Amino acid sequence: MSDGGITVLDGNTLRSLHVSLPEDTLTLTGAQVLDFAESKSSQSLLGISLPPHLKSSALRRMNIDGVDDDTSFQRTELSREQASRKLGDYLSAIADELKDNPLVVSILDGNALRMFLEDEDDFAMIAENLFTDLDTEDKGKIGKSEIRNAVVHMGVEMGVPPLEEFPLLNDILKKHGVEEEGELGQSQFAELLQPIIQELADALAKKHVAVIHKIKIVNGSEIRKVLANEKKLNDAIAKALQGKHKNDQKSTEIIRDFLEKNGKELGLPPSEANEAVILLYDAVFTDIDSGRDASLEEDDFRKLLREILEKFAEQLEANPVYCDLDG
Repeated sequence: MSDGGITVLDGNTLRSLHVSLPEDTLTLTGAQVLDFAESKSSQSLLGISLPPHLKSSALRRMNIDGVDDDTSFQRTELSREQASRKLGDYLSAIADELKDNPLVVSILDGNALRMFLEDEDDFAMIAENLFTDLDTEDKGKIGKSEIRNAVVHMGVEMGVPPLEEFPLLNDILKKHGVEEEGELGQSQFAELLQPIIQELADALAKKHVAVIHKIKIVNGSEIRKVLANEKKLNDAIAKALQGKHKNDQKSTEIIRDFLEKNGKELGLPPSEANEAVILLYDAVFTDIDSGRDASLEEDDFRKLLREILEKFAEQLEANPVYCDLDG
């Protein structure tokens, strides 16, 4: 669990954002325009720092692709009118990229940690589990410095931000002597952990932290791009047709087998991702006329594959699938 669950950033807040350059601005470099846009975007997106992949994808949408193009644009001096236009283009590109590839974010404000602390049994169980995990030699003792690993191990799911995104956590740990020599038994470990978690919860209440999860939301947008790109679609159809010529399965079975193996390239979630993906495939193929078999002519087979991809796009738009990128 994480504080307040998760928030999906899909670019909608950026679309309603009205940003203008400072009144006294006459000229700006491309780099200054990008910095200004990213600052305004961050403020609108819960204060997160825009991930590098998001920025580079947005720039590609503006036909600024690669190191050379990026460097050239950043050095370019722009008039106020040109800068304003590029500012709007970049913000729109970020919003469009987020629509296709939303970010999943948790806001950590200390509430989850306070809930653990308020329930003595809950906290005791967490402390016991952490201690057991760290006591790899089963000695009943761990080094005092292991407290750091225990807190980090709790992770975003329990409301603890990564050290690199909340440097104050390092100060809290040092304050409680986690870098000192010595060993702790289980009860001593719990006694030291409690004030650290309390202080961390108080610090997060004063300064919330937004953490981006390594989760990809598959919402059908990439499938629609494939459907709109004749070359990509024809390549996919040609590859699927190879399976048609090799066996006597029904067309729907051939296409399902093809998509389960190659669907990721077409914007489908990995077939092994989770149960939601299995249900998605079942829903789409149940909805397709099961009477269509391998005797279909190639034109009809093409139409069937397009129809199936369109149904996947519709299903994913209505019910996006969340895929853990660490999984």
